[in-house]
Amino acid sequence: MLKKLGRSPFVQELLGWLLERYLAFVAATTRFSFEPADMQAIVGRDAPVILAFWHGQQFLLFSGWPKSMKLAALISRHGDGGINAAILRRQGVIPVRGSGGNTSHKVRHRGGAVALREMLRVLEGGTSMALTADVPKVARQVGLGVVTLARLSGRPIYPVAVVSARRIDFNSWDRASFPKPFGRGAMVLGEPIRVARETDAPGLEVVRGQVEAALDIVQIRACAMVGTLDPGQVLNVNRPASQTDSQTDSQAESQAG
Repeated sequence: MLKKLGRSPFVQELLGWLLERYLAFVAATTRFSFEPADMQAIVGRDAPVILAFWHGQQFLLFSGWPKSMKLAALISRHGDGGINAAILRRQGVIPVRGSGGNTSHKVRHRGGAVALREMLRVLEGGTSMALTADVPKVARQVGLGVVTLARLSGRPIYPVAVVSARRIDFNSWDRASFPKPFGRGAMVLGEPIRVARETDAPGLEVVRGQVEAALDIVQIRACAMVGTLDPGQVLNVNRPASQTDSQTDSQAESQAG
């Protein structure tokens, strides 16, 4: 009964409105620091861009993102995706429904191929695209979806992290964080990562590792700026080894210090 009620468009729109109002209140009462300070100008010069972030750490991203910059976001077709889409529409963000998967069957079933075409269309139209970089249901491991989007579109990937000092950290698969009002916040933007159109499969794997490393760095840095630890850092322990792991460790330690 509850699941059926949760799939009701009316209920999803109502919950979306309530959550959007709450997140707007949190954003208005949060003292944000931005790194770099001219983040908006940097992204504006490169727009449209692909914003990549870790799953479960995005709740303040769209409330704190400059309203002057057109933005769309990838939202899953799962039941709670309707609620997320309702939130985004009220934040002035265009929702694109669909997600990826580890097999061609999952890509088709979850709308990954359709979503990829739609994201390419959005970028070609001059609107930046935001999406979680994780493999579906595998937190803190970057999939090839965001890298493929960058290769096909020619647009740069900008890793981004948004953190609130006052938050609830859940013991969920992605260690999601839900912000509270009246705290300090930090938004950190990493260096752009570009993918050449002719990049082959081994090259895409290298870039995938670079995006993974960059997301760790901005997440740790944002947490350090508000005086907290990254709630999802423990998930990195079980991450499969890659060519960029040693680079990730040294860069993250440098940024955290």
